[in-house]
Amino acid sequence: MRAVIQRVSRADVTVDGAVVGACGPGLLVLLGVATCDGIEEADRLAVKVSRLRIFENDDGKFDRSIVDVGGEALVVSQFTLIADTTKGNRPGFPGAARPEQAQPLFERFCATLAAQGVPVANGVFGARMSVELVNDGPVTIVLG
Repeated sequence: MRAVIQRVSRADVTVDGAVVGACGPGLLVLLGVATCDGIEEADRLAVKVSRLRIFENDDGKFDRSIVDVGGEALVVSQFTLIADTTKGNRPGFPGAARPEQAQPLFERFCATLAAQGVPVANGVFGARMSVELVNDGPVTIVLG
């Protein structure tokens, strides 16, 4: 499982011109699920994201988590994070989980993140989505 976490002032995701998920200050999480992933990986990564200290304290140092600052999360599925680019210029996706495996793990990640006290919105799994964000910092972290 791989996640790209961006600290945001706001973010939203639209499908067919309609906003289907949005968050205020907090995190945009782009989440890719690999064939080798299971419930343990989804839970571990969600807890890690909830505890990731990438928000500043009063001294300007990264010392606060999304839970500490009362932030929100927008989680968007993105199988392209599991791309293999070792051969040629066209990415391949043999390591990306099929939708029937990936969707329950995506939903588990979202549920576990919410169970940590983070309000979670999400996109539509498998849909063609447009994501808009205002990156705060910018701060972008890759986990997985």
